[in-house]
Order: sequence, then C-alpha cells, then structure tokens
Amino acid sequence: MVTRDLNPHMRRELIRTLRRSLPAAAILHDPEALRAYECDGLSAYRELPMLVVLPETVEQVRAVLAACSERGIPVVARGAGTGLSGGALPNADGVLLSLAKLNRILEIDEHNRIARVQPGVRNLAISEAVAPLGLYYAPDPSSQIACSIGGNVAENAGGIHCLKYGLTVHNIQALTFLTPDGRLLAVGGGAPDSPGYDLLALLTGSEGLLGIIVEIVVKLLPRPERAQVALAAFDDAEKAGAAVAAIIAAGIVPAGLEMMDNLAIRAAEEYVHAGYPVDAAAILLCELDGMNEEVSEQILQVRRILTQCGAASVRTAQDERERLLFWAGRKAAFPAVGRLAPDYYCMDGTIPRRNLARVLVRISEMSASAGLRVANVFHAGDGNLHPLILYDASRPGDLERAEQLGARILELCVEVGGTITGEHGVGVEKIDQMCLQFSAPALTQFHALKHAFDPQGLLNPGKAIPTLRRCAEYGAMHVHGGKLHFPEIERF
Repeated sequence: MVTRDLNPHMRRELIRTLRRSLPAAAILHDPEALRAYECDGLSAYRELPMLVVLPETVEQVRAVLAACSERGIPVVARGAGTGLSGGALPNADGVLLSLAKLNRILEIDEHNRIARVQPGVRNLAISEAVAPLGLYYAPDPSSQIACSIGGNVAENAGGIHCLKYGLTVHNIQALTFLTPDGRLLAVGGGAPDSPGYDLLALLTGSEGLLGIIVEIVVKLLPRPERAQVALAAFDDAEKAGAAVAAIIAAGIVPAGLEMMDNLAIRAAEEYVHAGYPVDAAAILLCELDGMNEEVSEQILQVRRILTQCGAASVRTAQDERERLLFWAGRKAAFPAVGRLAPDYYCMDGTIPRRNLARVLVRISEMSASAGLRVANVFHAGDGNLHPLILYDASRPGDLERAEQLGARILELCVEVGGTITGEHGVGVEKIDQMCLQFSAPALTQFHALKHAFDPQGLLNPGKAIPTLRRCAEYGAMHVHGGKLHFPEIERF
C-alpha cells in the first residue's frame, strides 16, 4: 500500500501543535507504525491514517480535538480495534484517535452497584475487578477478553447473555463525552433515570459520529446463585429454530440461548474440545440462571420443550467446569471458523424469532448458489444472526462474491421484518443496506441529528449514515417496482 500524504505542510504543522500537549511517543506518523491501525476486525477494508495519536488523559484528548476542529481535520475514534463493521477504518487525510491508554477503573460503588470507568478498559476487566464483591458486568461479547467498554458503547454491543440482561444501552447509567471542538459534556447521572431527552441512549450505538466518549458509568449485577446450561443436538436446523421460538413462547427467558450449525460445531469442537456432538445439524445452548429452585424447575421445563421439538439428545452441564467449557466453544466460534478458510466475512443481522427456521433455509440456498460455505452462529434467543462467509481473498472475485452474499443476507433480514445489524454497527460494511432499512426522510433526520452534534462533519465521516445520493445510486442497481424500495413505515 502506498502512503498518501495529502498535505505534508498541514501534517507537519499539526504534529508541531499536538506536541505541545502530548509526548512525542504518543504521536505516530511513520508508515510502519501507522499500519497497525489501518483496519479494525473487518480486515477486508484498509486505509493508512495521516496520524495516530494515543492520549493518556482527557485533557490530551481535548487538545487533539481542538487542534483538528480548528483545521477541519477528520477524527476517527478507536478502541481495541475488535469491531467487525469497519467502524474504526481510518481516514487517509485524518487523525486516528486511539483511546486504548485511557484504561483505568476510576471508581467502584458497591452499594449502588455501579463502576465508573474510562473507555479503554477491557470489558472482562470490569467483571474481574468486582468479582470479589459478588458482582459482574452483564454484556459479554465474544471478544470480551480484548474489546474495550468504549467500543462496546459506540456499537451498542451485546453478547451471549443479552437476551435476559440486555445490550450495552441497558447496562450503562451515565456517559461523559467531548464534542468535536473539545467541550466536555455529561449525560445520564447517578440515579437510574435522569430528566430531559434520553441522550444516553442516543449516544450508545452512535459509532463515534456524535462525540468522543471519555468516561462511562456501568451498572453491576449480583452473581446469580446458580447457572446451568442445557446442550441440545438436532438433526435438522429448522427443528432447532422452532425450539427457540417454543422456549420463548413458554414464558421462559434464558440467560443465553445460542445456536450453531454443523460447520460451526465441527470447527469449535476441533478448536476447543468442548464436547459438542459433531454429527449434529445444529445445537442449541440454553442457559438458565437465578435462584436454585427456579433454575431446577426451568431446566426440566426446557429439557421437555427441546425433546418435544425433536432434539436428538439433550445434555445438562454437570458442573461449573463443564458449563464454562460449553460456552468456551461458542465464544471461540469465530476464531475456530477462521481455521477453515484463509478468510471469512462475519455478517450481523437481526430477525424476528418466528422467521429463524425460514431464514436458515434461505441462507443455505444462497450459500449454495454463491458457491461459498457459510458457518452459522446465532444469538438465537433475540434473533441476532452471525453468518460467517468463508472465502479466499487471494482468489480473484472471491471477496466480491462474499460481499454480495452478505448483502443478500442483510436484505433478507429486512425483508422478513428485521434489521441490518444487531450489535456490530453499520460502519462502512452495511452503509448501502441502510438505504433499504430506512426511508429518505428518516435518513435526512439522521443527518440533521449528526449536524447538531458535529456541524463540521469531522467525527468518523462517511460511516453509518449514507447520503441520499448514495442511496439513489444504490437504488439504481437494486430496483423494486421501478424505484428504490423503502419500508411502508418510515422507521427511526
């Protein structure tokens, strides 16, 4: 890749200005140093930034924003770089603002069950810090050992336990953020609710377009008395999908309800040796937690439902070690599938649970038509799909075919009443499908909201919200009845 130095004078002058507030080691400009930041987890898209800065204090972040605002230089915030939608893809003529060094847990309030943390704190580190108090932080993305809480807020991440305990937006109480010109603002507060507009929810999932988050107050939960997992094997993926709907219809809300197809099962078993049945067409992992008597009653009820829905076998984890091993296989599914092909493309869409079996069949048909294998890993309980499309980027046309298949899967999600993303965000990956998800008036309002927070359009430009012109061009290629298809209801 050739480094593009679009304005050498501007770059040198910006470095001089930043060195007044940041140590020289915190400003990266050598091409080899920049290369480590050229992409996030969606490595198919790469770009070298003009500069990378690694501030260690809020004041240093403020100085970076002020310097860039004054010069009209784009800023892309980055956490741990584990995102899968290209949300942290740098701008060639902009600054990549890494928040990795803002990584302190500032306060733990045991009585109010909250913790005040900086954005660079790892997700899992929060639960590790409060474990001696019998508490934990509920959202648990598969990348929780590495992903940062700031990135979780930016993408509104979930995880295997989000069915019962909610996404990031349901587990935070306050945010402090910097505006593009360096003003420090706070939303939310010490109480569970706060007056005025719900800007806390607005900023959660905003993908770095509205402000730079520098402090987060997360909610903590007490560890349940007991947690137990049932593993059900099915000889038909449609039966597994029907079982998901039956469990929820019975009024049971599992802590986690996950589904994997045969390709994902075999990959995870070879990688982790979790004891998965490798001949199953699909497995469900259903975890119940709570008081001991409650779990005992519900685990029996779930076993009956799974058997009635055609499960070939149902196993219950015999102890905590086996429970964690069952989940280790699921959480390692992504890296495990990575061993099956040189590359894979991880999709993220959400559908109504009632359509799970139907969508599984369609994905299988699309996979066969495209000539690309797809491993399916789902947050089945809330309808969040993660099809992993296997391909080889070194083969001409393979990436393009994978992207086309991914786009068709997202369009299918919209067609059955779902959404194009559940927890990975839009970034650059799904920006075209936003044109199918939302109407032109809705997108206009999104742009107006962005302008209210970021009048110069400097924060993460070109991500998440497509221009109407882009949608018109996309619609010219995807015509429905002679015009770009939008849902009848203009959804926000």
